[in-house]
Amino acid sequence: MRKAIFIDRDGTINSDAGHYYIYRTEDFKLNPGVGEGLKLLQDAGFLIVVITNQGGVAKGEYTISDVEKVHLEMRNQLKKFGVSLTEIYYCPHHSDIQRCLCRKPGNLNIEKAISRFRIDRTQSYMIGDSERDMQAGQKSKLRCIKISTNADLLPVCQEILDEHRA
Repeated sequence: MRKAIFIDRDGTINSDAGHYYIYRTEDFKLNPGVGEGLKLLQDAGFLIVVITNQGGVAKGEYTISDVEKVHLEMRNQLKKFGVSLTEIYYCPHHSDIQRCLCRKPGNLNIEKAISRFRIDRTQSYMIGDSERDMQAGQKSKLRCIKISTNADLLPVCQEILDEHRA
C-alpha cells in the first residue's frame, strides 16, 4: 500500500486571485511553497494526486481542452521543481446543471485514485482551501488539512513530514 497527498488545484496549488475560473495558461501561477513542498513530500514517498472541480466546463465558460492545457502548464511548472504528479482527476460537471458523484464534496475521484494506485488511507492526506475539499477527504477517511486560499504550502508539507517522522 502507498501513501498519497490528494490536493485541490485552484486556491491551493495555484493562485485564483482575481479570477473565478482559471482556464487560460497565462492565468496559471503557482502559489508560494507549492513546488518546494510537493517535492519534499514526493521525495518522502508520497504520491501526488490532484482532485479538482472544473464546473466551468458544464457552464460553457471553457472547454475540456482548456482544462487539459492548464493541466499541462501545471505539470510543466511543477516539473521545474522536480515534481511529477501521479495523476490529475477533475470533475467537469456543475451542481446547478447536473448531479454527479465526482464533484467535491463527492469523493468518487478520490476513491478511483485509492483503488487504482493501492493507496493506504491511514497514511494519506487531503489538502485544500474549502470546506468542500475537507468533506470529500473525510468521506474517503483521509487526514484533512484546510489551508487559507492562496497560502504558502511549504509549512503544511513540513508539518506532514514531521508527523510521519515521529
